[in-house]
Amino acid sequence: MILKKILLKKPGLYLVTDSRVLEGKDLFNILACSMKAGLDMVQFRDKEASDRDFLETGYRIKGLLKHKALFIINDRVHVALALDADGVHLGHQDMPVAAARKILGRKKIIGFSASSLKEAMDAQKQAVDYIAIGAIFKTPVKPGYEITGLETLRQAVNAIKIPLMAIGGIDESNIKEVRTMGVKRIAVVRAIIEAKNPYLATKSLLEKI
Repeated sequence: MILKKILLKKPGLYLVTDSRVLEGKDLFNILACSMKAGLDMVQFRDKEASDRDFLETGYRIKGLLKHKALFIINDRVHVALALDADGVHLGHQDMPVAAARKILGRKKIIGFSASSLKEAMDAQKQAVDYIAIGAIFKTPVKPGYEITGLETLRQAVNAIKIPLMAIGGIDESNIKEVRTMGVKRIAVVRAIIEAKNPYLATKSLLEKI
C-alpha cells in the first residue's frame, strides 16, 4: 500500500463516478475503456444506493480494476473495509478522519475534500494522504458548491505539502489551464462519463496533463 500511496504524487487522472451523471450508462464499460487509456485512480461514489447495492457494485468494480488502478470508496468507511479497497474519500459531513484512520489503519489511503485554502490547510494537519480541492469551476454535479477558483488552487499548490488534486467542472476545455497552476493529479466526472468515447476522452485528457 505504501507503493500505492506513491502514485498519489504522480501526474494523472482521478475518475470520480456519480450515479446521477451515469443515468443508465454502462459504468463498467466506461471504467474498462478509461483504464485501457491509462486511468490509474477511481473513486466509487453513489449517494443513493443502499449499502447492499453499493457493496455489490463495489465488488464488480474491484474485480474490473484488478489492482491496476487505485480503488477509493466515497464516504462509506465500513464498505471500504469490507471491500478491502485501497482507501476512502471523506468530506466534512462524513466520519471524522481520526476515526476512519483508526478503523482502516495507517496503510490505507484517506482523501479529504476542501473548498478553500483554509480548509485544505486544516486537512493537511490531519491523518490524510491527499486533499481534493474544488470546485475549481462551476459544475452541475455539485450545483450548490461555492467556486474555489484557479487562484486558490495556485495558492494551495504552494502551501500544501501532501498530494493535492483539483476537482470540479474540469474538462477538455480547461484542463490545461488547471495543470498550469502546478497541480499534478486532476479529478473529473462528466469529462469521461458523458463522453461518447471514454477511451479517447481519457487519452486526450491524459495527454494534456
